Formats: sequence, C-alpha cells, structure tokens
Amino acid sequence: MSPLFVDIGTRYVSVSFVFYAMWTVALAVTRYSIPEEMERGSVVANLATDLGLNVEVLAQREVKLDIIHSKKYLEVNTETGELYIVERIDREFLCPAKTTTTCILKLDVIIKNPLRIFNVELEITDINDNVPQFRRDRIELDISESASPGERFSLTNAVDPDVGSNSIKSYHLSESRNFNLDIQTGSDGSKYANLVLKKALDREEEAVHNLILTAVDGGVPARSGTASIIVRVLDVNDNAPQFEQHVYSVNVSENSPIGTPVLKLNASDLDEGPNADIVYSFTLYTSEKIQDMFSLNANTGEIKVKSVIDYEEIKTLEMHIQAHDKGTMIQLSGQCTVMVFVTDVNDNHPSITITSLKNTVKENVPVGTVIAHIAIRDRDSGNNGVIDINIEEQLPFALNKSSDNEFALIISEPLDREKVSEYDITFIVTDRGIPPLSDNETITLELLDINDNAPQFPKSFCTIPVLENNAPGSLLSSLSAFDPDLHENQYLVYFIIEKEIVNTSMSMLFSINPENGDLYALKTFDYEREKEFLFHIEARDSGVPPLSSNVTVHIIIMDQNDNTPVIVSPWRSHGSVVEEVIPRSIDKGHLVAKVIAIDGDSVHNSRISYQFLQVTDATLFSLDQYNGEIRTMRMFSYRDARHQRMVVMAKDNGDPALSATVTIKISTVEQAIKPYSDTMEVPLEYDIFSDLNLYLVIGLGSVSFLLLITILVTIVLKCQKPKPINAAPPCRNSVISQRNSTIGDSTLISSDAYWYSLFLAETRKGKVVVRQPVPKAGYIISSIPRSTGLTETSESAASTLQYSK
Repeated sequence: MSPLFVDIGTRYVSVSFVFYAMWTVALAVTRYSIPEEMERGSVVANLATDLGLNVEVLAQREVKLDIIHSKKYLEVNTETGELYIVERIDREFLCPAKTTTTCILKLDVIIKNPLRIFNVELEITDINDNVPQFRRDRIELDISESASPGERFSLTNAVDPDVGSNSIKSYHLSESRNFNLDIQTGSDGSKYANLVLKKALDREEEAVHNLILTAVDGGVPARSGTASIIVRVLDVNDNAPQFEQHVYSVNVSENSPIGTPVLKLNASDLDEGPNADIVYSFTLYTSEKIQDMFSLNANTGEIKVKSVIDYEEIKTLEMHIQAHDKGTMIQLSGQCTVMVFVTDVNDNHPSITITSLKNTVKENVPVGTVIAHIAIRDRDSGNNGVIDINIEEQLPFALNKSSDNEFALIISEPLDREKVSEYDITFIVTDRGIPPLSDNETITLELLDINDNAPQFPKSFCTIPVLENNAPGSLLSSLSAFDPDLHENQYLVYFIIEKEIVNTSMSMLFSINPENGDLYALKTFDYEREKEFLFHIEARDSGVPPLSSNVTVHIIIMDQNDNTPVIVSPWRSHGSVVEEVIPRSIDKGHLVAKVIAIDGDSVHNSRISYQFLQVTDATLFSLDQYNGEIRTMRMFSYRDARHQRMVVMAKDNGDPALSATVTIKISTVEQAIKPYSDTMEVPLEYDIFSDLNLYLVIGLGSVSFLLLITILVTIVLKCQKPKPINAAPPCRNSVISQRNSTIGDSTLISSDAYWYSLFLAETRKGKVVVRQPVPKAGYIISSIPRSTGLTETSESAASTLQYSK
C-alpha cells in the first residue's frame, strides 16, 4: 500500500490503494482518508486519475455514485473527474460506536457504457471538535472518617465523542492534602478516575472537602471539562463490603429472552447489624444504555436480561457494580467489574439490493447480456454472515460474481417469446447459520416480440366439398392461419395464388376475405361440367420482413340429384305410348320388352330402378327392378285380355328421387305376317312349328294313337302352308311404323352406351338391331324379329328411326 497525500488548505487527504487477490475474482478497492467536518465543495481526490479513466468521455458514460448510507455526502464532477464533498461529514454521527477508531464510508462508483463498478472506501479521521463533559457537574461523596488511607471512591467519568488521541487523555484534581487521583484505563481504552484517600480524614477538623476534577483530552490544542467534588466526612461504619472477585466474565447470547439470569453477585461485609446489610447498584461508570439492557436486584445481586441484546450493535458490555452497606452514619461500598461478552446468533435475514435492472428486452437478445446487478448483505458474523444466492427455478439466466457479495444477472440461453413471454425471476439468499435464514426478491422480465414465426395453417392440404348448384357468393370454408407473434407481426393477409384453368383465372371462380380467410364461391358450379379445382392460398403477416406460408385447397364438387332419368328404350316420341305385339303362345319367362333409362348424375344418383305404376294383370307380367326387363310370369290363357296396358316408372337413387315413366301397350295375336318396309327390305326367318301346335300334338297323342295320327297329319299340312309375300304386317310392326313417322320430332341421346343397351334389349326379344347411316337423315335403326314362333314367312318391315347427329 502506497499512501498519497493531497493538500487541501491546512488539511490533508490521505489516498491509498489496496488490491486484494482472490481465487476467481479480482477485487480492487480505492481508499481515501479525509478529516471530518470538511467544507462543502472540498475536493477529496481526482477519481478519474486514480481509477485510470478518461475524463473527456466520463460525462458520456453516466457516472453514478452509490453510497451505502442514508445521506449523500459526496458527488463526482463528471467534467473534471474530481470527487468532492456535498454535505459536511460528522464522524461522531456517522460512526457513533467507539469500539473501533476506524470510521469507513463505503461507496460504489458505477460507470456505464460499458458498465464498470469500482469500490471506494473513504476513511473519516477524527478532529478534536468536542469538549470533554461530565455526566454530572456536581459529584457528592460521603466518606467515613474511619476510611483507611488508600481507599478508593468512584467518580463520574467524563465523556468525549472524539476518538484516539482526541479522546480523554487524563484527569486532574485540585490540590488536596487528603485526596489524590488514580486514573485507570478500561478495556475500550477509556479513562476512569478514582478518588483515593491518601490521608485519614478527621471530620472534626474538616467535615466537607470541596475539590475540582478536570478532564483533559489529547487533542492539539487540548480541550478540557470540569466537575466539582463535594466530600462529606461521616463517622462510625469502618468496613466496606467486599466482592468475591474483582472482575467477573460472563457470556450472553444475543436475543436472550427478557428475564434470563446472567450472573448472581455476592459481596460480604464484616460489620454487623445494619452496617452489614448490603445493597447492590450500578456505579456511575455503567452507562445508561447498559443499565437499560440489564436489571440488577438490589437485595440479591442477581443480574438479568432486561431488554433485547443485539450483537450487531454491541459485542462487549462492561458493567461496574458496587455493593454498599446500610451503616447509620456512613455507608461503605465495594466495587467489581462484570464483563459481558455477547455471542452472535443467526438473527438477521440476508438482504438483496437490485440495481441497473432491465425490465424489457427483445427475444433475440444475445446470450451473456447483463439484465441486472445484485448486491447481497448480512449483518451477522462468521458463518451466520456468509450468504449463498440462487435462482429459484431452472431459468435461462445465470449469476456471475463481479465482486464480494455482488453479482451480475446475465442471459445464459437463447430466449423465445412464443414459448415464454414473461419471466418472474426469484432470487433466494440463504446464510450458513444454524438454522439458516433466507430471503427472496422477485423481478419481472418481459420479452419483446420480433417477427421470427411464419403463419401456419392447421393443415398443408385442405379438401372442401361443395354441393353443386350452390348460390354465388356462398361461404365455402374459413381457412384461418395462426401466427404466434404479436401486434403487426401477427396481422395476416390472405390471397389466392393465381392459376389459370382453361383460360379461367381462380380469382374469377373464388374469392377470399383478406382479413379472416373466409373462402367464397363467385359462381354456381355444375357437377356434370366441372368436378374439382386445385389451387393455393397464401397467408402473409405484416412484419418486417414479412413471412408467409400457403395451403393447397382441393375443391370437390358434390353431385346433386338434379337430372331426371331419360328413357331411351323402348323408342317413343315425346308423350307417346309404346306398343308391343307378342304371340299368345309364348312361354313363361318370355322377354316382352326391356326398359332402359339413363341419368346424367353421378353413380349414386344415377342408379336406376324400375317398377310398375299400373298393370292390367299383375299376375301375367313381371318387371326386373334392376335391368328393366319385362317378362311373362305364365302362359296366356283364353281368359286373358288380348290387350294389356302397363305403366313403367324408372326412378333414380337420389334424395329426393326423380323419375320418368313410359306407357307400354301389349297386344297378343294368334299369328302375324310381317310385310316389307317402305324404306328397305330385309328377309325374315320363319319356323315350321309353333309352340301351341306342339302342345296340341302332345295332348292329342296321349288320347289315342289314331287321333294322334290324324292330328299330326293335319298339323303338318297346316304348318307347311306358304306365307303370303304381301301379307299385312302384324300389329306390333304397324305400331312401330306409326311411331317412326313421328320419331323425327323427338330428341334422343346418341351414345355408344345407349346403342349397346338397345341392342341387348332388342336381341333378348329375338330381334336384330341394325344401325345404318341414311343420307341426310342420320341413322336408321332396324328392329327385325329373328323367330317369333308364328307360321308367317312374310318379310316384316323394319322400323326406321331418324336421329339427328
């Protein structure tokens, strides 16, 4: 340590630098020494020069002086770097306890940009600015004339707030032939004066002695104070009480309960009677503060705790006890000293002081950034004053020790506001006492948002079913994205990414609300024309720079049962009746007709089922509900009407179902002759035997052989009759021909599926369907019977249907 003295007028400021080496942290303490009561504005030292700081940038770095005291005594001139006094410093006020001669004022110099903390200790030296004073200006003593030379009498001591050489140095007694002074030094270095009888007293010669006691301090120049001593000489009682020990030592724990026994004194007096009765009391050397802390039983001499004892305020107490008798003429006394040593208990909680706190930071703040400075204190001593500090939870923060009992709170891990937007950081300090005491302090750190998250849709692919025939402007779906950021970083705008389909832009088909992502249809969709759409929707936030994401939208047009079944077979003009001619000799299960209907809806809605609405004889015909085939359920009898009428309904599978009907008239004949058509000629096939004749032959053959021969000859002759070439056509073909004359007014569907269905239907009825082109007319549909089972051999005319391409 190298001292540096700075001349300030007639006073000196002692500057010293002390450096301490520690295991992991280097702590530098700058120490100055100044006398008390310096004038305001007095410069203590050039702090910038001593700390190695640049004065030119000192004002820009925001210098702060943190004094660990209730008053602000000093300040730093940021222009010159000088440390100067702004409030007079009274050492006696600052350090009232006289247990130590050193009075230290600790302060921290905090400089920002970058942040640095310097520890400064200012030693306040004492000046002789206080005059010694006696607590009593008049001291009265009663001394028996039988007092022996050398007997001592306690006097009121003087008090001087100054310390060291400026405290009381000695006492002087005015000239006396009977008394002189014995000056003693206490354990704390204070001076006490005892009045000593050097010559026996004679009350008859001098009853009262008036003396002057002077207390002189060691200052330069010296100061003094006086008190008058009046000694009254008494007679008779000549034995003073005596204690067993001159000095007693006892240990007392701080915070001992009131009434706790400390010590029981015992003094004895050789006198008898009242002169031997002893009364205990504190002497004038015992301070009033100590007397407030302990009680003394005047009769038993027992000392007990009277008030709270605090080790942090006082560690050693010195009590002066006297025991005096009850002599009638004079009371004699003996004295002893009781040294009370206060033992520390862990009764002070650690304290936390937080400075330079940042309450808000951005979420992308770098790791290692200082958030706050933490200072911890504990007034206890030993292990009771050793403090450990921790953060309550596992948080992304750490404490870096910057100096003794001082820490910097830094960020130890990257922060993410979307995971944790606010941290409540609780510091817990615990001392090492038994039991340990602790305290806590909580600070709140709020994270500010940055645009680091792109909007997210719940799904990357969204399928939206839309029922056809929707109203334009109807809401299809709400495609909302989520952005965990805040404020403008969270405000989203939606738009459709353009994509052309057959020269049609998506913005002409769909519209999206840019604020909430509601998707609307701009037109009515038809499942039969358009079945699906595929496009993208983008959501973009308002951050800088903006972030975005998109979702693929698949619009599926759902079919509605909006198409009525169309009956394409059997052929008929609009509103006409279909007529069919069949022989009465057909067997059970014969295919009479096949109704075929087609539906433009989807598979589910286009499933056609067939059923009779009306039928002349429900026992004669059956209708397959799936393929529309009308078959006989039995053979015709003579009772059955020749003309049968039935209404067939073709119904789809929609909800509600749509349907179409066709009316079919069935005519039965015994024989049929098919003429040539007016348009074209096609040769007809013929059969020699009919089913009816065959049954008749079998029936008659069972009666008799002869009758069978006759019938067979007759049947053979009849069946071999040639059919006339120009015979009239049967009814069925007549009806078909009539139908052909009006079919040109109908609109039919020309598709391969239809032709194939019609081909199957006519083939099952024993006919051949021929599709032939006819000039200027479209197609010719010829329906030719293969084998009717009739005896006619004439050629039938084909039905001609004209179809416009």
